[in-house]
Amino acid sequence: MEQVKKIVADIKKGEVKPIYFLMGEEPYYIDVISKYFEEHLLTEEEKGFNQSVLYGRDVSVEDIISSAKRFPMMAQYQLVIVKEAQDLSRTIEKLAKYAENPQPSTILVFCYKYKKLDKRKALYKTLNKVGVVFESKPLYENQIPDWISKVLQGKNYSITPKASLLLVEFLGTDLGKINNELQKLQLILPEGSQITPELIEENIGISKDFNNFELQKALGGKDFKKAFRIIDYFSQNPREHPVLLTTGILFNFFTKILKYHSLANHDKANVAKTLGVNPFFVKDYAIAAKNYKMKEVSGIVEKLREVDAKGKGVGANSANTADLFKEILIKASIGR
Repeated sequence: MEQVKKIVADIKKGEVKPIYFLMGEEPYYIDVISKYFEEHLLTEEEKGFNQSVLYGRDVSVEDIISSAKRFPMMAQYQLVIVKEAQDLSRTIEKLAKYAENPQPSTILVFCYKYKKLDKRKALYKTLNKVGVVFESKPLYENQIPDWISKVLQGKNYSITPKASLLLVEFLGTDLGKINNELQKLQLILPEGSQITPELIEENIGISKDFNNFELQKALGGKDFKKAFRIIDYFSQNPREHPVLLTTGILFNFFTKILKYHSLANHDKANVAKTLGVNPFFVKDYAIAAKNYKMKEVSGIVEKLREVDAKGKGVGANSANTADLFKEILIKASIGR
C-alpha cells in the first residue's frame, strides 16, 4: 500500500516515469493505480487527443510501441493504458527495446494481472531502471481485516472486528469485491459511522448469526445447541455455505487452539501475533483452549481431515451435505 501511495503522490506532483508496469496476482491495486492515471494525469480537454486505452487481446506489442511513439497534441503528455496486458505474455519481452529509450512525452501504463514478469530477463531489468515496476501481491486472510479498517479510516468510517470477519468470510480475500461492498455501505451511511454486523446483515445480506465465525465461537465455547442451529441452517443453504469452506475454517480454528496450548506466554499481544489473529478475538481462543485439552483438539483436527476428505469424495459416496455438516458437529463435540 505504501508504494501505491507514493505512485499517486508522484502523479499529483507531476513527477512521472515513462513506463509503469503494474503486475501481480491481486488486481485491486492495479485497477486503483491505472484508474488514477486515467482520471488525473490529463485534463478533460487534453484527454480527447492524448489518452488511449488498449486491450492486450486486441493489439500486439508492436502496436503499443507505435502508439507510444506518437507525440502529444497541445499537452505535456499523452497517456497510453494497456489493460489485460497479460494476454501479451508470450511476446511481452519485445517491449525491452522500446524500454531502453522510451518516448519521454508518453506515459505508458501496463495492467498485467495475475502474472509477473520474469525478473531474470531484460525487460524487467530495463523497466526497473527507466520506469516503475509495481507488484501487487495478495494479502493473507488474516491481513484483510486490518486492510478493511485502514481503507475505512481513510474515508472517515470505522468497522467492528466481527463485521470485518463477516466480510472476509463471505467475500474471501478479493479486495475488489470487498471494496465494492464497503462503497455501497458508505453511500447510505453518514461519515463517521461505524459499520457493525447488524448493518452488514441489513444492507449486504450476510447473516450476523448464522456464519462460520459464530459456528467456531459456539464450538469453542461448547455451546452445541447453538452450533447445531447454525449447522442446520448451513445444511439448508449449501450454496451459500459450502461444506469444504466450513471444514477449512474450523480446521484453521482448532489448529490455532493447538498452537495456543503450546505457548508459554499467553499475553494477549503475544497470542495475537503468534496465531495471526486480531487481539479482539484472543479471548475466544483462550476459552476454547480451556474447554478442550490438547489431546481433544488433536483428535478434532484429525476428524476434520476425514470430513474434508469425504467432502472431496474420498470414501463418502453416499454422504450428502447435511450428513457432512452433522459429522463436523459430532466430531467437534466428541473431540476424540
